[in-house]
Amino acid sequence: MVNNKSTPFSPSNPDTWSSLLTIEQVAQILNVSPWTLRQWDNKKKLIAIRIGNRKDRRYKKEDVVKILEQGMS
Repeated sequence: MVNNKSTPFSPSNPDTWSSLLTIEQVAQILNVSPWTLRQWDNKKKLIAIRIGNRKDRRYKKEDVVKILEQGMS
């Protein structure tokens, strides 16, 4: 299932996630703070993609699923 306007985001259901997730969404999914995600990005543990003029962080769905399955190394 592809995330669209009729399917609301659910942190516990990967089928509702888009291919790029916001820092707030990933914080909910992994049950950590956005600050923790920024630190992981700085330490290259979970690398964010930067988009837009503000260089907002986005995370690949596949990277988040991998952490859920294998844990943070």
